[in-house]
Amino acid sequence: MKTQAYLFMGISTFFGLAAALYVYWSYQDTGAIEWTGTTALVISIGFGWMIGYWLLQAARRSEHFHGLPAEERLDGEIAENSGEYGFFSPHSVWPLWVALSVAFTAVGVAIGWWMVIIGGFAIILTAIGWVFEYYRKEFQH
Repeated sequence: MKTQAYLFMGISTFFGLAAALYVYWSYQDTGAIEWTGTTALVISIGFGWMIGYWLLQAARRSEHFHGLPAEERLDGEIAENSGEYGFFSPHSVWPLWVALSVAFTAVGVAIGWWMVIIGGFAIILTAIGWVFEYYRKEFQH
């Protein structure tokens, strides 16, 4: 996890340098700071460092209790990370319906609030269907 932490922190540092150049060049061109891009770059710096710091702390805690993971050791093997990563449904149509509901809601912001209300209701229903799809019919566990 240290590699991912350093990656996030390095990209955030790059955004910091880009933000400084952005502020300098926008001030040189117009005589005023362009606040939209500056704000977006500063927020991306904060978010990247926040995630990087959390990953670094999680890696240190994990090292303390479990030792170095295989991806951090020079003698680590791919087989050491084998095992079950989770259950992924191969036949589910619910992600499609949830995505369509979210898209309907997003378009509703531009068209009318009545679409947002219908879309929000559709998101709730499709999310419930997705969560409980293995509690009914032939796929019940």
